[in-house]
Amino acid sequence: MSKTAVRPGHETEQALLDAAERLLVENGAAGITTRRVAEEAGANHGLVHYYFGSVEQLLVRVLERFTERLIDRQRELYAADMPFVEKWRTAMRYLVSEDATYEKIWLELQALAWNRPEMRERLAAVNAEWRAVLTAAFEQPRRELGIEMPLDALVSLVMTFNIGIIVERLGDIETGHEELLDWIDGWLSS
Repeated sequence: MSKTAVRPGHETEQALLDAAERLLVENGAAGITTRRVAEEAGANHGLVHYYFGSVEQLLVRVLERFTERLIDRQRELYAADMPFVEKWRTAMRYLVSEDATYEKIWLELQALAWNRPEMRERLAAVNAEWRAVLTAAFEQPRRELGIEMPLDALVSLVMTFNIGIIVERLGDIETGHEELLDWIDGWLSS
């Protein structure tokens, strides 16, 4: 039986990604330095540049890696054989869960990209992946529910709806969220 080969340095690279993810959630992008990431990972600080080129590129890779896992989960959810309303409820439970790790990573890196055009393209690619998942997920329910809004507009509405809830949650604001989600659930169920 053969083992899958691990490329040299893969463990160190993953340790740097894990460390950067933890620091991004705990301290935000502004609090991350090459030395701090390396220290957290138990690695030489020069390895950050060796594997990623810069702290910013390391952080974008953290987002890409995290997103890959979540998009796989969402594709599986929307492909499941269950009513759309159950898929929506599950997605909303993910959105308002106690763990705001992804939300914090996404917004920290979006803010960082506002002033770094070289990061925007990679963040736009992550955004496009989410849009593709939602476009596929909402195509049939949009028709079944009689939503006359164009599909791209519906997906944009859902994405900006999610961002709004995320931004407020990160600021400890939850006023009206439960009521809004209950109203949508009732509308989907009727």
